Formats: sequence, structure tokens, C-alpha cells
Amino acid sequence: MQNMSLCASLSTTTSNLTSLPSSLPSTSPLSLRFSFPFRENRSSVTPLKAPFSARPARVLVKAQATAPASSEAVKLTPVPSQMKAWVYGEYGGVDVLKLDSNVAVPDVKEDQVLVKVVAAALNPVDAKRRQGKFKATDSPLPTVPGYDVAGVVVKVGSKVKDFKVGDEVYGDVNEKALDGPKQFGSLAEYTAVEEKLLAPKPKNLDFAQAAALPLAIETAYEGLERTGFSPGKSILILNGSGGVGSLVIQLAKQVFGASRVAATSSTRNLDLLKSLGADLAIDYTKENFEDLSEKFDVVYDAIGQCDRAVKAVKEGGSVVALTGAVTPPGFRFVVTSNGAVLRKLNPYLESGKVKPIVDPKGPFSFAQLAEAFSYLETNRATGKVVIHPIP
Repeated sequence: MQNMSLCASLSTTTSNLTSLPSSLPSTSPLSLRFSFPFRENRSSVTPLKAPFSARPARVLVKAQATAPASSEAVKLTPVPSQMKAWVYGEYGGVDVLKLDSNVAVPDVKEDQVLVKVVAAALNPVDAKRRQGKFKATDSPLPTVPGYDVAGVVVKVGSKVKDFKVGDEVYGDVNEKALDGPKQFGSLAEYTAVEEKLLAPKPKNLDFAQAAALPLAIETAYEGLERTGFSPGKSILILNGSGGVGSLVIQLAKQVFGASRVAATSSTRNLDLLKSLGADLAIDYTKENFEDLSEKFDVVYDAIGQCDRAVKAVKEGGSVVALTGAVTPPGFRFVVTSNGAVLRKLNPYLESGKVKPIVDPKGPFSFAQLAEAFSYLETNRATGKVVIHPIP
């Protein structure tokens, strides 16, 4: 399965976020979450001296369980000066990843909070960044990777207004996916994040489910918004079982009021597409979507087939291309992460109208990060590859 490759230069601001409909029909999407046998990763540990330190404090940490956060036990632990984090000091394959136990816990700026990471998720951009495909705009090495995070606030900056110690939050730690992403991301015990990038964790989701959402759901939402998608329009999603595609199906139907939703996948995921709200599930191994007599107002290409996607769109329609070459009238964008989008979508998540999809081979343990990356890079994941628990 291919997924998104964020590789262009457009952005949005909160001022152009559309108002979401207040009442839409409900479906019962499928939320996939299974356990995966633990196998210890014996990657060598290379000390990393990070360019920051932290002051001792008290931490409110919630132990992860299979039940939603409201029933999880609370445990107090101190914030250490050093933490465990996955790092790489050179670009390359999964072998460049090292588990380091001596990374300094980051200080927080006045507009940031320190989050005790409970779960994180991998995105194709994580792998492409590690491979060195965005060197020109990347932050300096060594790097702690990771965009998506779900965890507990343990410290707040002086200008933080909306969060306090003990709050459960989720978000994408990088406002811009490719333009100077944080040197120290979410695949660590702690991460510092701007308040504006976070939202309260939906009460009905556990940390692993919440971590599966931020970058993918923000990309899905912004792509739909940029097309001017509105009630009564039709849409075709290519790679509807992927991290972004599975959320486009749900948002188009539940949030934007699509009249008809079609999506493509392999044979094994057709039932998943239907459970997410697709009116037409297309098996790409058996039929070509561009040969259908039906055409769509929007085609959301989350797999890199823009040259074919433009043949399935109505005259005057829009084609969103997340990866690969762009064929007019297709367009590509880089998501600008914003906690305001997550806050707008939280009611749909808490009502169960929109659900995260966690790949059934996960969650992967923190020690299994290299294995999780290898699996992500097979392009066969369903939904999101999640790392949980993070000690």
C-alpha cells in the first residue's frame, strides 16, 4: 500500500477553516486494534548529547490500558533530566535508528507544553525524512523522529492558556511537515510541543487510537477543504484503506455531507471501506476505476495515480494528489498542522461517527521501532502504524 508523500509548498491558516455541519447521519465505522507479539529490539545504544536540559518536576502519568482513558489508573513520577529516545545521526535505512537512553529532556518555550509521550504513530513522511529525501529543509542531525503524539501534559510554558499539567492531549508536533520539522520529535519519552498544535484527547479513545489520527486526519480535512467540498457532492478516494484515505471516507460522509463516496482497495479491505461509509467499494485488482461510467466531483488520490485520477473526475471538478507526479487539474499541498482542526473534529470522534484505524499488526512496542518502520515501508499497512506503549 502506498500512502502520502508530503512534497509541495502550500499552507493554510485557521482563518480559512470551514464551519462544520452540526448534524449529519451516523454510521458505525470499524476501528481496528489488535495486539502484536513482543520481540525485543537489540539495537545498539549510542549516547546523544541534546542541545537542551530540563529542571526536575513532578509528573502526572496515566498508565495505558485497553479501556478508554477515563478508566485508566493515575501514577505520579518525576520528570528525569535524561530520557530514552530513538535517534539517527545520519540518513539511511532502518539500520541508522538507535535507541539512546541519554537524551536530555527538552525545556519548554513560553508557548509550549512538555508532553509525557504515551503513544506515537509513523507516517510515510517519517520514513522519507529519515532516508534524506528532504535534506534541504530538514532540521539538523541527530534527529529524534516522529510527528504524531498522544500523551499527558507534565509542564507548561509561561504563556500557555488552554492546557494544564495532567491534561491528556494529542496532535502533530510539527506545524510544517517539511519546512524545518522539530529536531526532537515524538518517538521519545518526552516531547515539547507548541500549544496551538495540540487538542484535548477525545475522551472515548485510548492513547494508541488518538496517536493514529493527527497528521492523517489534518491532511484528509485540509484536502477536502481545499477542493471546496460541500454537501451533495460525490468523491472517489484512491487507497481508501490507508491512513489518510480511511479518514477521507469518513470525513467526506460524516463531516462534509457527501452524497456519494467511492473508494478503492485490494480485495481484503473491501469490507473495511464499506464499514467506513463507502457507498461503492472498488477492488483495484479486478477493475479500473477510470473505466467506470460514473464520474465524481472530487477524486482524492492518496496513492500516486494522478494521471488516472483525472480521468475519473467531472468537468470542473478537483483532484487532490498526495504523492507522485501531478497531472492537471490535479493539485498537491503540504498540510499545515493546527490543533484547531482537531478541536473541530473532536465531537465527531467522541460521537463515534469518525474512528481511527490502527493497523492490525500493531501497536508495536517502543523497542520494535525499526520493525515498525520496516513494515510501514512495505506499503501494505492498513490505517496507521502505531507505537505503544512508550515507557
